[in-house]
Amino acid sequence: MVGPGSARLVARGLAVRHASRLAWALTGVDLVVEPGERVLVTGASGAGKSTLFAAVAGLLDPEAAEVFGELTVDGEPPRAARDRLGLLMQDPDSQLVMTRAGDDVAFGLENAGLPPAEIWPRVDAALADVGWRYSRERATQALSGGEKQRLVLAGALARRPGLLLLDEPTAQLDPAGSDVVRDAVSRAVAARGTTLLVVDHDAAPWLPLVDRVVEVRDGGLAEHPPGWRPLPRAAGLVLPPAPAWTSPVHPPPSGITDAGEPGPPPVDPAGRRRDPALVAAGAGFTYRGTTTPALAPTDLALHPGQVTAVTGPNGTGKSTLALLLAGLRAPTTGSVLASADLAVRGERRPHRWRAGAVVTRIGTVFQQPEHQFLTGRLRDELELGPLRSGTGSATARARAEELLERLGLAPFADANPYTLSGGQQRRLSVATALATAPRVLVLDEPTFGQDAATWRELVTLLAEQRAAGCAVCTVTHDRDLVDVLADEEVAL
Repeated sequence: MVGPGSARLVARGLAVRHASRLAWALTGVDLVVEPGERVLVTGASGAGKSTLFAAVAGLLDPEAAEVFGELTVDGEPPRAARDRLGLLMQDPDSQLVMTRAGDDVAFGLENAGLPPAEIWPRVDAALADVGWRYSRERATQALSGGEKQRLVLAGALARRPGLLLLDEPTAQLDPAGSDVVRDAVSRAVAARGTTLLVVDHDAAPWLPLVDRVVEVRDGGLAEHPPGWRPLPRAAGLVLPPAPAWTSPVHPPPSGITDAGEPGPPPVDPAGRRRDPALVAAGAGFTYRGTTTPALAPTDLALHPGQVTAVTGPNGTGKSTLALLLAGLRAPTTGSVLASADLAVRGERRPHRWRAGAVVTRIGTVFQQPEHQFLTGRLRDELELGPLRSGTGSATARARAEELLERLGLAPFADANPYTLSGGQQRRLSVATALATAPRVLVLDEPTFGQDAATWRELVTLLAEQRAAGCAVCTVTHDRDLVDVLADEEVAL
């Protein structure tokens, strides 16, 4: 169906180069999307999909990017057509502008000059469409990453745009939430005949909802034939096995007594005792000024040579638990204790350790990778942790070069981390966690934004860490990751 407000997109010979780069982010893009058409955009991580969306949305600053070729929305430059666009970017934090959820959804409508009597019914309808489980008054700073994605999508849908641009709209959502979002998009597009462009590395669930699939490649776009389906990401994946002494741990976690203290550790087949590297005993967290816990009291033990996957719906406290395990927050209830051989001068509470002690013991990946970058070059970012922990410069450089090569980041070694795509930033954040060879890894959504090839390389790297005896904890909605790598799954 073509709606009265459906937009038409035309790109001819579109090319984009960011000011800080010699290489082109996009070249030779030819694309015509007719009013009411629904197109899925695929491509390798870093191929330029987000750059394409930013160009279509009129968000490329002329001082920060060179743009060549033709690009129009309904015959106008994208900047002139912004009132007909709805956009969800990879990083929802960059689009949140208000402190309360309802106000954030209403912001675009108020800017468009709609009367209040029309604004709030639209806000409530959009929130309901995306499965919002809070009131309008919910503080945006209290939301999980997936909840922020839903909120920004509600803001885009509330505007009833003629062209809807969705960049990885389900990447941080649990499976049920992903289904809700796809259903909401499908209903909105069908009801108003909205033109849709969506990027998602999890392409298969979108195929019944789109008319065609295009792939961003070097030198332009390629259209996939009707009936195309992506290959499974894990196809052909061969991983180093877990250490022979590792066995799955089932709740209640081995190594925790009823009193909440570390108890007898598991024993390997040779009779050696394997102390858990980290133990959370009734660990919970409540933000100051609130009464509802961000994380209910939780028991968890991380064992050397084992991968523990923490799963569960958005908003259950998975990222908060990761921060407690990493020593970046102190629990407000219960405790997180390291093993005696990880302790720093007898101190077993990681949140009491100095930064230099933490980086050699616990490597961390945040849910938002850009929150942990500290330097202006990828190479410097990877050398920083090892150098601060006392590693020699030659060794630090060699480790950095190895990680850059394996994760497909070597061409960007001298680039600023903030100029990378979302998937590239995620790989860099994982690399920084690995660079100091820590004995524990706590990773929040480590496979976010990856194509099949980079996903396999990340999973292989993590399996290598497990085989070397590292205790790995991954917070994830990635069922493929859980299935191929996790020795234990803990659902919050």
